[in-house]
Amino acid sequence: MPDTPRILRIATRKSPLALWQTEHVAARLREFHPTLTIEFVPLSTRGDEVLDRSLAAVGGKGLFLKELEQAMLRGEADCAVHSLKDVPMELDGPFALPAILKRADPADAFVSNRYDGIDALPQGARVGTSSLRRQAQLRALRPDLQLADLRGNVNTRLAKLDAGDYDAIVLACAGLQRLGFDARIRARLDAPTWLPAPAQGAIAVECRDDDAETRALFAVLDHAQTRVCVEAERAMNRALHGSCQVPVAAFAELCDGGGMHLSGLVGSAADGRAVRSAAFGDAPEALGQRVARQLLDAGAGEFLA
Repeated sequence: MPDTPRILRIATRKSPLALWQTEHVAARLREFHPTLTIEFVPLSTRGDEVLDRSLAAVGGKGLFLKELEQAMLRGEADCAVHSLKDVPMELDGPFALPAILKRADPADAFVSNRYDGIDALPQGARVGTSSLRRQAQLRALRPDLQLADLRGNVNTRLAKLDAGDYDAIVLACAGLQRLGFDARIRARLDAPTWLPAPAQGAIAVECRDDDAETRALFAVLDHAQTRVCVEAERAMNRALHGSCQVPVAAFAELCDGGGMHLSGLVGSAADGRAVRSAAFGDAPEALGQRVARQLLDAGAGEFLA
C-alpha cells in the first residue's frame, strides 16, 4: 500500500504494562510506516476498575476489551492493543486480529523476596494469585499452601508482596520483563511441568474486520510462527469452552522437523487434581481440538462443569 500520511488512533488500557505494549507496537509500526502519525486513546476498562474480586467472579477476561471495542465501533479509535491471553476465544462483534507479534517469554514467574522457589516455601506459606490456572498447579505441587487473591497491575502486585502481604506471588515472566523487573524473577515455572495460559506472552492488535486499511498497516507485524502456536492453544481452549472461570493451561511449540507439539491441562483450583494431554500436528485448529478431546476423554469434563 502507498505510505501516505495518516493518523492511526490506538485504544489502550492505562496500566503501565498496557501502555508499554502499545508503545512497543507503535514503535514497530513506525519502522515500516515512517510517515504514520500515531495517537493513543487511553481508556479504563471494567477489568481494571473492579479489583476487589477475582476475574472469574466478575465476568472473565473479556472485561479488559469491551470499552476498547466500543471505542472502535464509535469511530474514536482505529485499533486496540491487548495481551492475547486476555482476548476471549471468540471475538465479540465485527473484529479481527490483523497482527500477533513475536511471542515473549511464555512462562510464569515465581516471585519472592525470601524464597528461591515453590519447593523452598515453608509449610502453609501465603502465595498470591487470582488465576485459577495458577492455583490449580500450585495446589497440585503444594497442597499445604495458603492461596490468596491478588489483583491489580504488576506494580501494585509487587508492592503488596514487598509490604509483606504474601510470602510469594506468581506473575507472567513477560510482563515483568517488559517493565524492567527481570531481577524480581526468582524462578521460571516452565513447561512441561508447569503450563502457562493459552497465548501467554503474545501481544495482539485488534481492529474492525471491515477496516481493510488498518488491517493492511499491521500485516507487517504479524509473526507467523507465533500465530500458529497460539492458534493451537486457543483452539484447544475454545473446544473446551474454557475461560478464566476454569483452570485451563496450554503451550504449543514448533518442532525442528516440522509441525508443532501442544500440551494441555485442565485442573481443579480446589484440590489440585488435573488431567493432562499432548499431541503433535500441523494444523493449529485440528491439533487444538484433538488435545481438547483427549482431555475430555481423560475426565476434564468434571473440572469444566
